[in-house]
Amino acid sequence: MLKRIAVILLLVFSLSLQVGVSPASANGFQRYEDTTDSYRFFYPNGWVAVKVKNGADIVFHDIIEPTENVSVVISPVSRDKNLADLGTPGEVGYKLGKSAIAPPDSGRTAELVNAEAREVGAKNYYMLEYAVKLPNQERHNLASVAISRGKLYTFNASTTEKRWNKVRSLLKQVVNSFTVY
Repeated sequence: MLKRIAVILLLVFSLSLQVGVSPASANGFQRYEDTTDSYRFFYPNGWVAVKVKNGADIVFHDIIEPTENVSVVISPVSRDKNLADLGTPGEVGYKLGKSAIAPPDSGRTAELVNAEAREVGAKNYYMLEYAVKLPNQERHNLASVAISRGKLYTFNASTTEKRWNKVRSLLKQVVNSFTVY
């Protein structure tokens, strides 16, 4: 009888712990938040943070497919600028492609495949999609761009073209989860 009660209590305790699991982690995502730079996003379970020098504020990559990654780059802009001041989604996407994704002399080319604006709360975001060619590889990038408090945030998700169809939905969810505050 005591064993049965112990098993029931253990089962109830286990179930109560699962109630506290966030919907994101239950759906295969973990939440990352940088309270200093005021942004957050979800990344897939099984991805790990990587320390990088010069450039990205944070990078996560898949431990099984290490070339599959997400990153945040923060650049200063004038405090009075908003996203529309930088141009339309297509114009900003073109500039970002030429300056960051495939800069001159990098050996890469980037074709802007899609560019659109979306609003989340009171913030505007540009959602950008690129086909990127490197000397020995083709990749697919999705980016979300936003401005807040004099900072231009660029959130980028990247994978090989070979894996694009398999992870397209996953990466779109990750990019759409990016918010600044």
